[in-house]
Amino acid sequence: MPSPEKIIALEKRMRELGITEETLTEKFIHGSGSGGQKVNKTASCVYLKHITTGIEVKCQQQRSRELNRFIARKELCERLEEKRDGKQSAKQKAFEKIRRQKRRRSRRSKNRMLDDKSKQSEKKNARKPPSRND
Repeated sequence: MPSPEKIIALEKRMRELGITEETLTEKFIHGSGSGGQKVNKTASCVYLKHITTGIEVKCQQQRSRELNRFIARKELCERLEEKRDGKQSAKQKAFEKIRRQKRRRSRRSKNRMLDDKSKQSEKKNARKPPSRND
C-alpha cells in the first residue's frame, strides 16, 4: 500500500491535470498471464478510462487491487502529461534507445568499423617484440 504522502501527492497531481473521479470509468477485471490459478480467479487487474480524453490504462503489476489502482492512476497522469506537453515519457525514450541499438548497421558503417578494427590490430602487432622465428 502506498504511503499517505504519496496518495496526497497523486491526488494533487490529478487535480492539477483536471482528473476527477467523475471523469474516470473504473473496472476490476480478472488478471491473465503467468502466476497460476490465483491470478486468473481474482479481479485484481484495474482498468481505467478517462472519459474526456479517451485514454485507457490497464494495470496488473501487483497482486493487490489497491496498489494496482494507485499505479493505474499514476500511469494515467503520466500519459495525460505526455499528451498535453507533447513530450516522450522516460519509458518511451528507453524503448527507442534500445530499438536504435538493435538496429542493423548499414553496409558502409559496418565496413568502416571493420577497417578500423583491422588497423588497430596492425598497430598492436607492430608494438609486439619480434619473435625468435623472425
